[in-house]
Order: sequence, then C-alpha cells, then structure tokens
Amino acid sequence: MNLNQLELLRILQETDFNLSKAAEKMHVVQSAVSRQLQLFEAELGSPLFARQGKKLTGLTPLGEKIMLEVDLINQAKKNIQMIADDFLDSSNGTFHIATTHTQAKYLLPGPIAKFRQKYPGIKIYMVQSSPDNLINLLHRHQADIAICTEKLDEDDKLVVRPCYEWHHIAIVPAGHSLAQGEITLQRLSAEPILTYTPGFTGRKTIEKAFYNAHLPLDITLAAADSDVIKTYVRLGMGVGIIAGTSYEPGKDSDLLAIDLTGLIPSSTTKIAYLKQLYLPNHCRYFIEELLAAAALKKMGVE
Repeated sequence: MNLNQLELLRILQETDFNLSKAAEKMHVVQSAVSRQLQLFEAELGSPLFARQGKKLTGLTPLGEKIMLEVDLINQAKKNIQMIADDFLDSSNGTFHIATTHTQAKYLLPGPIAKFRQKYPGIKIYMVQSSPDNLINLLHRHQADIAICTEKLDEDDKLVVRPCYEWHHIAIVPAGHSLAQGEITLQRLSAEPILTYTPGFTGRKTIEKAFYNAHLPLDITLAAADSDVIKTYVRLGMGVGIIAGTSYEPGKDSDLLAIDLTGLIPSSTTKIAYLKQLYLPNHCRYFIEELLAAAALKKMGVE
C-alpha cells in the first residue's frame, strides 16, 4: 500500500469511477491505473469497486469504509501544506469561495475588497451554485468556505457559523393594488408569485408560511437570481418575494418594497467549512471581515 494508490481511490471517486479520466488526472496511461488498483485490491484481499465488465460502477461496502479513511488522509495532506504556508507567512496562493448569487452580489463585495487590500497576492475564485452543490464543493476540497442560507446545517461534517439574519420582502410596481392597505398572506395568496428556485434563499421558509396558514401559493416563475425576479416583476408578471437585502433603493426606486416580517419567518445566512480543515490565516481573516460586514448590515450601516 502506498500514497499513490490512496490518491488513485480519491481521484476515481472524484471522476465518477472513470478509469481513463483518472489516468489523465494522474498523468499515466490507463493500464497503469488498472494495474495499481488490482494490486491494491489483491493486497486487501477484497474488491473495493463494483464492476460491470471492465467498467467500475461504484464502491463496495468495504470500498465505502476505506474511502472514509482516504478522505481523512487527503485532508491531513492539505492541512500539512496549509500549516507550512502559514508558518512561512506565505502571501500567495488561492482562496475558493462557494456561494449563491444573492450573497455574492449583496454581502461579499465589501469583505472581498478588504481581503484584497490585506492579501493582494492571493487569487480569489468564486463559484456560484445551489446550496447542495456548494456542500459538495467543500467535501471535494474545491472550496475553502461556503456561504448560503439553505442546507448547510444539515451536514454534520461541517462547522457552521451564523452570519446574519434577514427577512423577505414583497416587491411590486408603483400603483399595484398591494401598495395600499395592510399586507397579509391572504392578499399575497391571491396574486401570481415570482420567487426563488427550490433550495435557494429561503424558498422553503416561504412555502412553509403559506402551508401553515392553509393558503395556496401560486408560484408562476422561479429563479435563483434576485435581479431576474425583479426584471419580471417590472414586466407585470406578478408579485416578487425576495430577500430584503436584495432591494437596492437607488436602482429599484421604481419598485415598492413591502416588509413581510411577521408573515414569513426570518432566515439566517451561514458560513461553513469542513470540521477537519485547517483554516489558514487569510481564511480566518476573511470570515471575521464577513461577520463584521454582516453585523453592520444588521444595524443598517452600509
């Protein structure tokens, strides 16, 4: 058994058990990958992968248990390198942030600007995706931290820190009937609703509020992007329900923002990273700047 064989297992899982792709990533021919896998399985005395002909189709029960240990070894290798970089006070490297569009546009610009001033040599890579995929990026070591509202606290392998609490608002064009009188879920229920795709920005919280009130929810358009929702509200397609932080008074002055606090429960945006991950200095700095920016946002200070 050697580290190259353990690395092979990790890469096979990362490439969905594709031998040719794994060989390409390891810069060897496919026959060498197959040979190393055969030697490893022979040494252990049992197959690690289920097969259909020559094709690998998944992990065996033994393979699943061994992959848990391989993940720990891979994490330890990464931690050793990051500890060494911190010790040497390295000012170069990369920082991968996984987040949603809402957080990327409305929360992160300030902290990223401060991060760039302090660590000008570190390249920032930002991936915008669904919360489910953000978590996968953390587990595949393709992101250092994830920032979003949904899903993070469902994974027991993550450290999850609350960042800030926010509420939804309804947005309508000037002159809309909802601009007059008290806003209620009953009135909203009578309107076509434009809001977030399932899994994004508190969509579950919106659905739960209407469900608990025994009211129908007519979602005629769903999108992951607040700006897309605003666009179609302006076209008169319905009432938008978006995060309050997504409303920009200067740019959105043609739309009326109606506070839904008390009608739809608040949501909390969170920061997450792997429990076993060593956080380098630059990563800890960014998280603290993010929390500081969130605290200012909560107090209404831009």
